Amino acid sequence: MGASPSWWDGPVLTALRSPRRLRTEVLGGLVVALALIPEAISFSIIAGVDPRVGLFASFTMAVTIAFTGGRPAMISAATGAVALVIAPVAREHGIDYLVATVLLAGVFQIALSVAGVARLMRFIPRSVMVGFVNALAILIFLAQLPHLIGVGWLVYPMVAVALAVLVLLPKLTTAVPAPLVVIVGLTAVTMAFSLDVPNVGDEGALPESLPTLGLPAVPWNLETLRVIAPFALAMALVGLLESLMTAKLVDDITDTHSDKTREGWGQGVANVVTGFFGGMGGCAMIGQTMINVKVSGARTRISTLLAGVFLLALVVGLGGLVAQIPMAALVAVMVMVAVGTVDWHSLAPKTLRHMPIAETTVMLVTVGVTVATHNLAYGVVVGVLVAMVAFAHRVAHFTEVVPVRAEDDVRVYQVRGELFFASSNDLVYQFDYVGDPEHVVLDLSSSHIWDASTVAALDAIVTKYAGKGKRVEIIGLNDASEARRALLSEHSGPR
Repeated sequence: MGASPSWWDGPVLTALRSPRRLRTEVLGGLVVALALIPEAISFSIIAGVDPRVGLFASFTMAVTIAFTGGRPAMISAATGAVALVIAPVAREHGIDYLVATVLLAGVFQIALSVAGVARLMRFIPRSVMVGFVNALAILIFLAQLPHLIGVGWLVYPMVAVALAVLVLLPKLTTAVPAPLVVIVGLTAVTMAFSLDVPNVGDEGALPESLPTLGLPAVPWNLETLRVIAPFALAMALVGLLESLMTAKLVDDITDTHSDKTREGWGQGVANVVTGFFGGMGGCAMIGQTMINVKVSGARTRISTLLAGVFLLALVVGLGGLVAQIPMAALVAVMVMVAVGTVDWHSLAPKTLRHMPIAETTVMLVTVGVTVATHNLAYGVVVGVLVAMVAFAHRVAHFTEVVPVRAEDDVRVYQVRGELFFASSNDLVYQFDYVGDPEHVVLDLSSSHIWDASTVAALDAIVTKYAGKGKRVEIIGLNDASEARRALLSEHSGPR
């Protein structure tokens, strides 16, 4: 029919028919759900709202995106980046305005995705992508430090044991995900020996009831729109950027292609649904996605759906038990996720020696800005801008002006290379306006005109020669360059 694949197509049906594959998906979803709980609570605190707002948002985001998203096995939930963007709304205007902001952000994401914003992903260079991944690993690790500083001494041997299990168990068996073994095992030991260590319950109160459907109690007028629109647009852009970057990362890990446009509007739908249930909204969670895809080996929408279902079941139905999970277990899991996320090849001395300085600079700038702002979107935007400048600088040096023939009454110059603002600004200084004969020919058969800056530079050359009583003939333009010059030039003939 030409429509997007349904939820039940292909890999989902294959997983449902394979007990081994289904077990991987189920256990992957369970591990993600357990790891989501403290993070959702932490992000709620950042946003200045009740922990239930973040937990319910994680549930509705995960379940909705399992059906609407374009990247199977990717996890979406409440995130720190979104929390930072919308925190001022909750602080200055209250929870209802925050929910209204989430609803509008979802609408913006749907509109932007339908308009084709996902196609802009092709303009993100690999060096930015590598910087994005390495910065993500650093942020994941830094987020664990508060749970390792100023805590009882028992936390440290527990983390050490957990890390040892996470490293060694997969070498012996992959029947059960190592993170699940760590979480269950350390929880059992903590409860059996009544160990006094920080646990999930210390992060905030868990909900005791299901989320309810409703609308925010805000005036539905232009003044409300004026207040929430800037934050909603910022949230939409940050959410789309992080989600699409994460989808591309999962594409690379799994060697499969995803529908980025569907992922974009799917994120919008998920945020709208989350807003109707009073959640704080969110986007793709890179750390949890790495747990699901890289650590647990999940590959289908089943794991994403079950992550949301398990999350709600755990916090509502088994809240008392979940609250006893020691933070040491979750910290160890996330530390291993951080280690596994780093692109170690990009940091190897051999790679750094052979990599062009501009590429390494772009990667380091992306990492630096991201870590400094704790915002992946800022890092990517600045990284892309630096990459654009580096590319323009590099390409500008490929342009040259070569005198190819000089006779008594004519001088021929051949212009070679791509002509755009960075390469054409110095073009006007490459000619001998005084010494050349009365007839000058510019041969552009080995070049291409890309912008108005180049047309203006050619006009300046013609004007300078005309001031000396000399005539310039421009030849060899291809059709596109000729059309652009005819449209923009002051010397292209009668109008």
